[in-house]
Amino acid sequence: MDTTDQVRTVAIDTRGEAAAQPGKPSGEKKAKRTSPALFYRQAVGELRKVIWPTRKDLINYTIVVLGFCLIMVGIVSALDFALTKGVLAVFGS
Repeated sequence: MDTTDQVRTVAIDTRGEAAAQPGKPSGEKKAKRTSPALFYRQAVGELRKVIWPTRKDLINYTIVVLGFCLIMVGIVSALDFALTKGVLAVFGS
C-alpha cells in the first residue's frame, strides 16, 4: 500500500460525524475517539512533511530576529525618552 493511500485511509477513518442541530435530539452515537497510537502515527506523518531549515538558514533567521529586536528597543527607548522630556516640560518637576 502506498504512503498516500495510508494517509487517505487514516484521514477518512478519523473524520467525525456531522453535528446535530441544536435543540434536536440525535439518535446517532458519538464519534469514535482517536487512539493514542493513531495520533502518534499522524503526528509523525505530519512532521515528515515539514521542511526543516538548514543550519545556515537558522543562523540567518536568528540574526534577523535579533536585529529587529534591537531596532524596536531603540525606537521604544527613544519614544520613552522624548515623551518623558515632553511631560516634564509641560507639567514641570
